[in-house]
Amino acid sequence: MESETPLLPREKMQRDGIESLTDAELLALFLRIGTRHRDVMSYACDLLHRFGSLYSLLSAPEKELMRVEGIGIAKYAQLKGIAELARRFFSVRVIVERSLDSSDATREFLQSQLAQEEREIFMVIFLDNQNRVLKHTRMFAGTLSHVEVHPREIVREAIKANAAALILAHNHPSGSAAPSRSDRMVTDKVIKCCQFMEIRVVDHFVIGRGESFSFAEHGWI
Repeated sequence: MESETPLLPREKMQRDGIESLTDAELLALFLRIGTRHRDVMSYACDLLHRFGSLYSLLSAPEKELMRVEGIGIAKYAQLKGIAELARRFFSVRVIVERSLDSSDATREFLQSQLAQEEREIFMVIFLDNQNRVLKHTRMFAGTLSHVEVHPREIVREAIKANAAALILAHNHPSGSAAPSRSDRMVTDKVIKCCQFMEIRVVDHFVIGRGESFSFAEHGWI
């Protein structure tokens, strides 16, 4: 009895839905063609094996990607385009649906927005009195290892948005999500400043590369 020929990613998607595709099959669907010596599925599997995960592949710097056989400017643009499309999708979805209904959902959104930044960015998500998203804003930008945060500006923006609560977030370009002493001090200052206007600080997330830290989950808020 002859073995069944494996379905190509597009055929599998049509039969079983996009959720059924593996990371390698999704990547192959975007890349469309492989190299002179490897078909697109083999090439996609090789890329994931080399970088360890889809996240590590899509967040890899240009120099590292361009050293890989078969990746020129066209494939580099495809890979970075996938990551940017995902970032924009999450950004718009949060505003349209107005919902971050769990810590995991918030973490996923913030990873999409901050994990690949090369300098520290301090973002604030503004919520109404039912914890629905009003807007999210990159309030402050800094250097590789520091960002200066001004609590009064956060409160001012919250009042303009008629926000009842906030979620704070910033990234660590070094990759580690472990909060520093300075991170804890800034959080305390923002909380104290918000208390005067009866604005709640729900959480503060520190975003690393592939990892994150929630102040609320550790009882720090």
